[in-house]
Parts: sequence; structure tokens; C-alpha cells
Amino acid sequence: MHIVPFQEKHAAAFKSLNKEWIEKYFVMEETDHNSLNNPQRYILDKGGEILVGLIEEEVIAAVALIKMDHPSYDFELAKMAVSPTHRGKGYGYQLGLACLDKAKSLGARSVYLESNTVLESAMVLYNKLGFKEIKNVDTPYERCNIQMAVNIG
Repeated sequence: MHIVPFQEKHAAAFKSLNKEWIEKYFVMEETDHNSLNNPQRYILDKGGEILVGLIEEEVIAAVALIKMDHPSYDFELAKMAVSPTHRGKGYGYQLGLACLDKAKSLGARSVYLESNTVLESAMVLYNKLGFKEIKNVDTPYERCNIQMAVNIG
């Protein structure tokens, strides 16, 4: 897998990869619709980044790094997805490391995420990346039952 910065041509794949896992376990929420329908406006224009994982020219994975306005957390790792046919091959870990490296290159000291413990493989991945559970950060997601953060700088 080759990891590259998001381009507009990746928008449909970014949306479909994320919609697949969200609808499998939960329901799409307003924040999902906003960021997936218009990643330029809701992620990139606000100082965030999106990375995509390619095999040849096929987008098989994606992750967003959303700029936060929070005293303790610089970015949120969000909208991380790997194609069902490519799961279990370490691509999520590669993408997570690339995302944390990108955050660090942007001057971040900490990265935050929101998830749900029903996503067992995601929980394993986040722990492997060094994320630890935290409490008391407001979330726009009804599905969120765990919040985690990692210090990177």
C-alpha cells in the first residue's frame, strides 16, 4: 500500500469506505454526512488532512486528521477505514502511523479520537498505536462510547 495526500478524485472512495463500516454497525449521523459529503470544507479547509492508501490506483484505505480547537488535543484522528477485502493485512496500522507522523509534522503534541468498543479490531489498533482512554470531552456522535488520546510530541 502506498499512502498519499487526499485529492478530489479520492472523494467518492473516502465516502464509500467510511459509509460501509458506519452503516454496518451504526447509522450515519449529521457530522458523518457533513465530512463525507464535503471533506474539503469540513476537514481540509479547517487545517486538517486526509490520507489515502492506494494499491495501484485503487483507494483501499483512508483516514482524516481533523484540526481541533481544544486546549489539550491538536487533531482528531477520524474517518479511518480499510476496504473489507483488505482488512487484516496491517494496512490500518500503516495508515495510523502515517497519520500520527503527519500530525507531528504539523506541530501536534497530541491526537484524539472517538470510537465505540463494539469495533473490536479498531480498539486493538488504537491501543497498538499508543492511544489511551480519556474522559469528559464533548462529542457530537451518539455512537461514541470511548474517547482516546495519544501524546506524540
